[in-house]
Amino acid sequence: MSKVYYKSEEEIEQVRLSANVLSQLLGEVAKVIKPGITTLSLDKLAYEFIHDNGGTPAFLNYHGFPYSLCISVNDQIVHGFPSDYIIKDGDLVSVDGGVNLNGFISDSAYTFGVGNVTEEAQLLLDVTKESMYKGIEQAVAGKRVGDIGAAIQEHVSKYGFGIVRELVGHGVGFHLHEKPEVPNYGKRGAGAKLESGLVICIEPMINAGKAGVKFWDDGWTVSTVDGKLSAHFEQMVAIRKGEPDVLLTFEHVEKVLGEK
Repeated sequence: MSKVYYKSEEEIEQVRLSANVLSQLLGEVAKVIKPGITTLSLDKLAYEFIHDNGGTPAFLNYHGFPYSLCISVNDQIVHGFPSDYIIKDGDLVSVDGGVNLNGFISDSAYTFGVGNVTEEAQLLLDVTKESMYKGIEQAVAGKRVGDIGAAIQEHVSKYGFGIVRELVGHGVGFHLHEKPEVPNYGKRGAGAKLESGLVICIEPMINAGKAGVKFWDDGWTVSTVDGKLSAHFEQMVAIRKGEPDVLLTFEHVEKVLGEK
């Protein structure tokens, strides 16, 4: 989408309702994700849960994407296909989903560390999620897109992880992908101005090794160029004056996992 869409208060609340369903879905995934299950079983859970809650999967058939979730394991960064792959102890599993509820779109991702993950993998998860919140802090009216990217970049760079540049956050709400693009790197004070009524997804995609990516022949899956792990977290924020309005919560996931 080449156009920037601003939302009214009523429209933002409709997006929030869509996001609530997606928040709950991620919590349902948290309850069942464990070694021994297939990624395809998570996709089926998502399809049924979204329909049971009055929505439709926003990803399903989006530009031909054949599933309700993108599920990306270990060195896969984003847009992985659910499959018969059996999740193993120590895997990092990114679950990225979207809900269309009454014509309003939500989009979020959470990377699960399954079972006993390595110290490096846990650090990657922690830093990626922390960087997302650093970006969210900058998502207020009067700031610029570059302020978000810079905050993410500054945090991640301390740990020497690679920041994916080919894939970025984006506007959302009426369509799955709207303007502006929201990179996970940048310069403070640069880029599009953030104005009230804008709804964006902030979604750092961070690699344990090099920042480079590899695009698969399936036309969707993107993985790390060096085969090292990647993590991805995504939140939705409505731009307002004073402080960010986070439309989607990870509370359902964190309650199941016992995290803060």
